[in-house]
Amino acid sequence: VQLQASGGGLVEAGGSLRLSCVASGFTFENYWMYWLRQAPGKGLETVARISGRGTSYHTDSVRGRFTISRDNMKNTLFLQMDNLKSEDTAVYYCAKDVEIADYSGTYFRQGQGTLVTVSS
Repeated sequence: VQLQASGGGLVEAGGSLRLSCVASGFTFENYWMYWLRQAPGKGLETVARISGRGTSYHTDSVRGRFTISRDNMKNTLFLQMDNLKSEDTAVYYCAKDVEIADYSGTYFRQGQGTLVTVSS
């Protein structure tokens, strides 16, 4: 399994970024996928998750600003981030559920993530 996140960078508050995660080594469309983030000095937080068919959930702090999506033909997960705030500054990771087809809440995370820095 390989998960490679990209698209991070430095952006001003109120700006937008789109993160991507290319997946390989498993049947992408069969798994729930997650975006996680870890802010400086804080623990890992689940930002959003999406089923293989596109049912999505977003944590309260990003709902209405971030949108998770996926392209199963291209084995790629996305996170569109709009109206970014300084508190969104973090390393963002993508992850896959450990269970095929079902949501278990337990995920596999791999890779160094991509850094998003929001300047105020």
